[in-house]
Amino acid sequence: MSLVVDVRHRLGSLTLEAAFASTGGITAVFGASGCGKTSLVNIIAGLIRPDFARISVGDTVLVDTVKGTDMPPHRRRIGYVFQEARLFPHMTVEANLAYGEWFAPRAERYAAGAQILELLGIGHLLKRRPRDLSGGEKQRVAIGRALLSSPRLLLMDEPLASLDSARKDEIMPYLERLRDEVKIPIVYVSHSVAEVMRLATDVAVLDHGRLVAFGPASDIAQRLDLVPASERDEGGVIIDMQVAAHDEGFELTRLTSTAGDIYVPGRIGPAGTPARVRIRARDVMLALTEPEKISALNILRGRVAEITPAGPSSVNVRLDCGGSAVVSRITRRSAAALGLAPGTPAFAVVKTVSVSGPAAEPH
Repeated sequence: MSLVVDVRHRLGSLTLEAAFASTGGITAVFGASGCGKTSLVNIIAGLIRPDFARISVGDTVLVDTVKGTDMPPHRRRIGYVFQEARLFPHMTVEANLAYGEWFAPRAERYAAGAQILELLGIGHLLKRRPRDLSGGEKQRVAIGRALLSSPRLLLMDEPLASLDSARKDEIMPYLERLRDEVKIPIVYVSHSVAEVMRLATDVAVLDHGRLVAFGPASDIAQRLDLVPASERDEGGVIIDMQVAAHDEGFELTRLTSTAGDIYVPGRIGPAGTPARVRIRARDVMLALTEPEKISALNILRGRVAEITPAGPSSVNVRLDCGGSAVVSRITRRSAAALGLAPGTPAFAVVKTVSVSGPAAEPH
């Protein structure tokens, strides 16, 4: 289902201007704090009345200021998940979930309770109260409550921001399933490169209220100039691959794509399972000849496509590896010593333990 957003709105000294269209999956709204991300999703939700906007989900127009259309928030059928779970503390998990379902008109309910319990892994929590849940469990229940309202659109505003690293790792696989199995558009607000590149289908980048880039996550990932300085080390590329085989003896999974084969730790689903990997530019070394007798298992053959500045002493070198991009950040001295230029054949060398991929199956 498509999502079309075209917004112009004055927010104090900030002017919010964003126009994009996505065809489903997760559209990540990415940018530094204060760039207008939350204000944009609040306009979509109907919590802020914009100066100008046209927003539609599928064939349903939520707001069109030119034509005078402004659907009230309670009729927009939008699920909203906040930074904090905001569960009712006096209710059990089961009652919190039922509250979400209560908002969906009977004739328009499509969410199956059993399916959502399985999708989010919360069936065993039904009799507990929020005080007895971990942070990750609370957020999964909050997502379930939003889904049980049978929304036409799901908004998620920094849903992992209040969680520690362990709880983020716990909930990430559920968000990936949400992206792949729930057939409604999802708008996901974040300032984390790692979250966006692991989850997003499309990415809208905001800078001081202005949309400065929009496109598939695989394209935006290569634009290291869009990454805030504080997150620059997380920049790189994402490659959509699939499981080829498992090395049970060493607990590794071999993934394959047109770029070549990559090993990742753990067992990642059966053969043929889609798998997205993220390779940070800082983790990629380059060689002019294929390396031998080294510890790194991942060696991708490519050709230099572009070299761009990355600071006073560094450059980003983008390789074309069978149609997929791999970016390496190296010193200008190294680039000069290797004689790199567009068209130069080269090999990208990546340590297996540095590749970010889907969560491994539990033992």
